[in-house]
Amino acid sequence: MADITLKGNEIHSIGHLPEIGLTVKDFALVNDKLEVKTLSDYEGKKKIFNIFPSIDTGICAASARKFNWEAGNLENTVVINVSKDLPFALGRFCAAEGLDHVESLSDFRGSFGDDYGVTLVDSPMKGLLSRAVIVTDEHGKVIYTEQVPEIVQEPDYDKALNALK
Repeated sequence: MADITLKGNEIHSIGHLPEIGLTVKDFALVNDKLEVKTLSDYEGKKKIFNIFPSIDTGICAASARKFNWEAGNLENTVVINVSKDLPFALGRFCAAEGLDHVESLSDFRGSFGDDYGVTLVDSPMKGLLSRAVIVTDEHGKVIYTEQVPEIVQEPDYDKALNALK
């Protein structure tokens, strides 16, 4: 269980992020066309998982924008935004914001949050995903993780991006 805060108040996730050096688990996440995407859809690409509670909050929206902007400069890399938001909300946000260098996927009917240790188990945000970043190589091996310690704080973009170099 990871210790996180929400505006200074302690909250917890269901577990811990995948360990560096291990291969991430497969997943079944849903895109805005209601298509199921799995790890194999991104085989051969480096992956940045930008995990957050909801696209409809300022910090989550900011991280989606920042990673979208950065992703345009990355070779052989996909940024995957993951939240419990409905796929329609994710699609609407990305279309309105012109985010075309990221894929936004929903865990609204999956087990990604539990499998990756990011489901929040208490607080008013119980059931949503914590703010975290996981970076993998082309084969799904974890090369960087960040469990953002304060939900209303942005992730360390530079460290995540530098892990790909």
